[in-house]
Amino acid sequence: MLTIALAKGRMQDAALGLLKRAGIRVSDEALASRRLAIEDESGRYRFIFVKPADVPVYVEHGIADCGVVGRDVLLEAGADLLQPLDLGINRCRIAVAALSEARKNDSGMLHVATKYPRVAAAHFGARGVPVEIIELSGSVELAPVLGLADCIVDLVETGRTLKENGLAVVETITESTGRLVVNRASYQLKAAEVSELIEKLSKAVAEERAKA
Repeated sequence: MLTIALAKGRMQDAALGLLKRAGIRVSDEALASRRLAIEDESGRYRFIFVKPADVPVYVEHGIADCGVVGRDVLLEAGADLLQPLDLGINRCRIAVAALSEARKNDSGMLHVATKYPRVAAAHFGARGVPVEIIELSGSVELAPVLGLADCIVDLVETGRTLKENGLAVVETITESTGRLVVNRASYQLKAAEVSELIEKLSKAVAEERAKA
């Protein structure tokens, strides 16, 4: 049996939908329960539902053989995992946003509010921009509005929340989609099972892209 960690929230429904199209089905009864670990109908896969940031942790430590999580989470975590497949689900981007697209800060310290301190520090560090990273866990859009930060680094899907708070995207750092990740040991020790999962999901992804 393969244990697969799924990110709860927006990613969960998209991942379960893709798995279903790949022939891996979880009963409605199991999904309706409050259990955090359930099996698929074939009994070959066990799913654990965890917070997005915890997926890389469970997979890297071998508690789960595989996982489905956004690339944004993986970049921030910096976990040592294999990423054999881009699932193409939950497409969005990590971007820099500020109150004005023309805003510049060529001197002094740039104050950046974000849920992605590692990504933000690497982005501005590569450009030689001195920054103070202000790590927030809530609505980072408030930070520039209330004067806490000059700009934010956040995940952007439609941009509606930014617009409603008077912010605009200044720069896109990178794109993010749901990825299949695999524990390095599991990739070797459960090679047949992991390869079969990758093949099933690859076919489902290809079919979805063909429809689009």
